[in-house]
Amino acid sequence: MTNHYHVVIVGAGPAGTACALALQHSGLRVALIDKDQFPRDKVCGDAIPGLALKAIRQLSPALYDELYALPQKAETRDSRLFAPDGGDIRVRWQIQTFNSPRLHFDARLLAMVRAHTATHVQLDFAVKDIHITAEQVTLLPANDQAPLTCQLLIGCDGANSVAARKLTKRPLDRAHQCVAVRAYFQGLTDTDETTTEFYFLREYIAGYFWIFPVGDGVYNVGFGMLSSDVAAQKVDLKKVLLAITREHPQVAKRFAQASQLSEINGFGLPLGGKSRPISGNRFMLCGDAASLIDPLQGHGIDTAIQSGILAAKQALRCFKQQDFSGAQMRWYEQAVYQQIGKKLARSYRLMRFISSKPWLVNAGFGLARNAWVKKWLLKVVG
Repeated sequence: MTNHYHVVIVGAGPAGTACALALQHSGLRVALIDKDQFPRDKVCGDAIPGLALKAIRQLSPALYDELYALPQKAETRDSRLFAPDGGDIRVRWQIQTFNSPRLHFDARLLAMVRAHTATHVQLDFAVKDIHITAEQVTLLPANDQAPLTCQLLIGCDGANSVAARKLTKRPLDRAHQCVAVRAYFQGLTDTDETTTEFYFLREYIAGYFWIFPVGDGVYNVGFGMLSSDVAAQKVDLKKVLLAITREHPQVAKRFAQASQLSEINGFGLPLGGKSRPISGNRFMLCGDAASLIDPLQGHGIDTAIQSGILAAKQALRCFKQQDFSGAQMRWYEQAVYQQIGKKLARSYRLMRFISSKPWLVNAGFGLARNAWVKKWLLKVVG
C-alpha cells in the first residue's frame, strides 16, 4: 500500500524534521508531510537557541556541521538586556548559537532530511481530519489527494496543530498563551550582528521588545506579551511595535534611518508550564503542538527539536514491542516532563511572579551587575 507508512510525521518544521532525522537508521517506512511548500516563511523571532544546536550535535556531529554551515545567519555571542528604567546588562553566552530567518533555517533542516534519510516527504498536504482505530491512523486531506494511513502518528504541526485539536481536548487558556508580532528592518545604527537585544517596558512588563540580527544587515524586530494581558489592556501589538521604534528613548534614534522590509505579522505561542495531554493511542505531539514554548523567554525551537528526538525514541520502543497504546506512550510523556516540562513550569512561575511585581525587574537588573548574581540568574533563566 503506497499510502501506508509505519510512521507519519505531520509538520516539517524543527520538531518534525528532527524526528525524521532521528529515525534515519530505524528501518521504518516514514512519511513527513506539511501543508506548505518549502522554503516558506514562518513568523518567529528567528533566534536559534544553543540547546537546539546541541541536540542536533548529540544526534550526529555531521548533521550539526551541515546545519551550522547555513550561510543565511548571524552568529550571536552576546545578549543585551534593558530594564524599564534604562539600565542594562550584557551577557556573553558560552554555547554556540546563531539567528537565522525560518525561511532558510527550516528549509535547511528539510533538505537534510531529504539528503540523509529515506523519509517520504509530501508537501502541500493539509490534514482535514484524523481517525484513529485499534489497527491504524487515517489522515484525511483537505484536497483531493489520497488519504494516508500509518501505525503511529507524530504531530509536529505547530501552534495551530490539527493533530492537537482533533486528538486532545485543549481549550484556549490565555494565561498560558502569548501573542507577538514581528517585521524585518535594515539600516539600524549603533548595532552589530553578534548581539541580541531585549527591552523590558514599564507599561508591558509581561513581555518584551526585541532586536535580533539575522545576517546581511537585516534585523528581526518584534514585540510580544501574555495573551491575557493583551486582552485586559486592549493592546494593539502592531501599533506598540511601531511606537517603540519611533518613541523609545534608547531605540528611536537607531531606527531614524531604518527601512521596514516586510509587513508586521503576528503569531501565537502556546506556553509550557501546564500539564496537558501530549500523547495517546497511536499518537504523540511535539514542539508547539505540545505547547512547549518557554514562558519566560518565548523560544521554542530548542524544545521542538528535543521533543521530536524523544518522540523518535518512543516510536522505536513502540515498534519493538508492537504496542501503540496510550500506556506505552507514558515513557514519552515522562521524558518530556523530565527534560523539558519541569524547566518550563519553573519559567512560568518566575514569569508570573515578575510580572506581578514590576519593580523586581529594575531591582533584578541592578543586582545582576554583580558577577555572582549574574551567574546565578543565568543558571535560573537558562
